[in-house]
Amino acid sequence: MLTQVDSGALHGIDAFTVHVEVDVQSGMPAWTIVGLPDTAVQESRERVRTAIRNSGLDYPLQRLTVNLAPADTRKEGPSFDLPIAVGILAVSEQVPMNELDSMLIVGELSLDGTVRPINGALSLALHAHATGKRRIILPAENAPEVAVVKGLEVYPMIDLRDVVDFLCNPQARLPLSVDTETLLSATPPYEVDFAEVRGQESAKRALEIAAAGGHNLLFVGSPGSGKTMLARRLPTILPPMTLKEALETTRIHSVAGALGKRAGLMITRPFRSPHHTTSYAALVGGGSIPRPGEISLSHNGVLFLDELPEYKRDVLEAMRQPLEDGVISVSRVQAAVEFPARCMLIAAMNPCPCGFYGDPHHSCSCNQTLIRKYLQRISGPLLDRIDMHLEVPRLRQEELLNLQPGESSETIRKRVVAARQRQQERFGAQGTFCNAHMSSRQVRQYCPINEDCKAFLRQAINQLGLSARAFDRVLKIARTIADLNDSESIQLPHLSEAVQYRSIDRRFWGAG
Repeated sequence: MLTQVDSGALHGIDAFTVHVEVDVQSGMPAWTIVGLPDTAVQESRERVRTAIRNSGLDYPLQRLTVNLAPADTRKEGPSFDLPIAVGILAVSEQVPMNELDSMLIVGELSLDGTVRPINGALSLALHAHATGKRRIILPAENAPEVAVVKGLEVYPMIDLRDVVDFLCNPQARLPLSVDTETLLSATPPYEVDFAEVRGQESAKRALEIAAAGGHNLLFVGSPGSGKTMLARRLPTILPPMTLKEALETTRIHSVAGALGKRAGLMITRPFRSPHHTTSYAALVGGGSIPRPGEISLSHNGVLFLDELPEYKRDVLEAMRQPLEDGVISVSRVQAAVEFPARCMLIAAMNPCPCGFYGDPHHSCSCNQTLIRKYLQRISGPLLDRIDMHLEVPRLRQEELLNLQPGESSETIRKRVVAARQRQQERFGAQGTFCNAHMSSRQVRQYCPINEDCKAFLRQAINQLGLSARAFDRVLKIARTIADLNDSESIQLPHLSEAVQYRSIDRRFWGAG
């Protein structure tokens, strides 16, 4: 007797259907799994057999063959435990088969029959809906992230006995659902606020511009000047995530196993801050079957690299493609995948190895050779892809003693949201979400400048040695500043402020 249960597996952050075919024949008790299963799938034989018996169900003492189709794609992980168990129960006539073709079933089984959570549940649910499935059966801990998928009935299960009861009487239970509009309208909880920041008005202004246009930013300053404190408050002024952004972000974190127990849709933009000893694979993603790295986990959020020159050279150079394209390609022998990586890069560094070059209160102990070698750890192509560069000075004594709260994150966020709305109206349905993502053609179309601005830019190019990429980024920043000022066109004050964010290149690196 033969039955089929549909399940799913992951390729990158996307899912594909796996048909779990179970056949039972008379003969000596045996169990064979075919279809390129990995070790975790092979071990499901013992988990499933024991879970069925410990759930008070009958395990057929016959010859079982389980095929995971398509047979030419490797299957990994324990998420096939539950569909295999359901297939065995169906083929032994302990649950009806007539409803199985409308369902996608995933889940890992404990020895006592408990259904354990899996990674990538949201991707599997979106695939189920796209392929016409009406229902999904999955672990209860994964249900909150999946319930946001419209048009798909979500049934969370606690244990195998719970699954059997549902399959025998599916009308007795209502599917889980959530109100996505209410969820997205909630104010994300933040533990920090810009009101706590004393002084540093130029740095706060730079962060506001970066948030409004989606620009990358580099802070250069002495230890203790507040670079890290400022960067950690950037998510508090970013605009709320749309449903599309929330789904993308949640999918990536779900696949990486970074959502946490019973976590639902992510409504807070991610902020990732990997240590400078992070490996290449941890940053870009890796493994025999590639999994997302820190760049992808920062998608639609912020990637903060503190002590930028301390990262390994290959790790920093890996940033070049995602900063330009918004995706990162990971190729392995068994698979090649693309992960979304459209994030804001905020980097911080000291001006020299000791950290006090140019500091008026501390003398620098580094010679020019050491300083030059330290700065050259940041390659020109990477530096060119960071839109804004800003020197962060130490706080003055009167700023430290000032106990008055600064401007709140909520106030700044309102201006950022208004600027983003202008950009969305400008770009329409072109697929561009903010000024930093404009193509060269869009820069020419949406960033026209008058003759005074052109004359000013010619002078800036000659003095700062701006590259073609840096020139475009200056125009994008100027467009963002104009949006913050509710200006239809780029004016000379907007352009001059934008050029300032490339001026420290000449002081530290000698080029724009």
